[in-house]
Amino acid sequence: MTSRLEFVMLASAPGANVSALCHAFGISRKTAYKWISLFKQHGEEGLADRSRRPINSPNRSDLKLETRVVALHDENPHWGPDKLLALMSEQGEKPHRNTIRAILRRHGRQVTPSSDAGPPANKRFEHEAPNLLWQMDFKGHFALTDPNAGRCYPLTILDDHSRFAICLKACAGETAAEAKRALIDVFREFGLPERFTCDNGNPWGTPKQNGLTKFEVWLLRLGIRVSHSRPLHPQTQGKVERFHRTLKLELLNRSGFNSLEKCQPAFNDWRNRYNTKRPHYALGQKPPATRYTVSARRYPEVLPPIEYEEGEVVRKVRGNGHISFQRHQLFVGEGLAGEPVAIRQTDTDGLLSIVFCDRQVGEIDLRIAQ
Repeated sequence: MTSRLEFVMLASAPGANVSALCHAFGISRKTAYKWISLFKQHGEEGLADRSRRPINSPNRSDLKLETRVVALHDENPHWGPDKLLALMSEQGEKPHRNTIRAILRRHGRQVTPSSDAGPPANKRFEHEAPNLLWQMDFKGHFALTDPNAGRCYPLTILDDHSRFAICLKACAGETAAEAKRALIDVFREFGLPERFTCDNGNPWGTPKQNGLTKFEVWLLRLGIRVSHSRPLHPQTQGKVERFHRTLKLELLNRSGFNSLEKCQPAFNDWRNRYNTKRPHYALGQKPPATRYTVSARRYPEVLPPIEYEEGEVVRKVRGNGHISFQRHQLFVGEGLAGEPVAIRQTDTDGLLSIVFCDRQVGEIDLRIAQ
């Protein structure tokens, strides 16, 4: 502005050579006469920089849309434009995702990557129907705000096909008793899955000498197969691990709880929103509830009896986890103590398999010299 004022003062002097002054100041004659005119009309203020913002913005979003977008973002601060667009589309509003992004930036809202963000998987696998596989794990525990209240250990179960959160339970510890109590409630509400997958930690992890745990035995009695992820290979539990990240980002990092009793209502509210409202990237921005149905296999309040084929040799597992057969002593797992197992012929002569329900738990090789 100082240079403009100097130019105008020199150009306004009697006998001033405007062309020479334009050359000296490096400006065009058009700009020179514009400055002179503004100075005559408004004085020094006319030479100040003016906003380049247009007087009219015919393509700018209307106030109602902007208010709606900002309110949705404030309610769901970790949802990006794609998720907000999916939610608004269901309600009859279909702005462009770039419009939503521009509105958020214009109102000073940080457009952070959503909890689903990340490059798409090169190879995405999911079971073709609900309840074929449930992924189960304990989310890493966190401290309650009351030092005397201990810690919370969230138990999570996710349906592999729909990503529906079957369970989000605030537990006092990672124990079989806590998990079993939670699962009974889940089974009564949603029925039984065909298979569970879980890691190798407590309470479902394999005990010493690769035997079954009491927890696994209970699931097998219910007709549920159990598989475990490979050690140090969390990708096997990828969907529930992703669920844990979303839970931490959208709830645990934003809230504090002074007791387990205060945790559970918040868990219930967030789980309901996750299942019924929150758009999911892997589901085409649809919520998990749109792909989930309750299992037709109902929970039996009394465990069904274990039945084996007629003619098979049946042995009861001793308290130390062993059985005996033709002077062979074999460990099949302390978790099977008191349970009946069958000794079954195989296609190989002299080789027998030891089976609990439909799960092979050991072998007996009669070909080994005694």
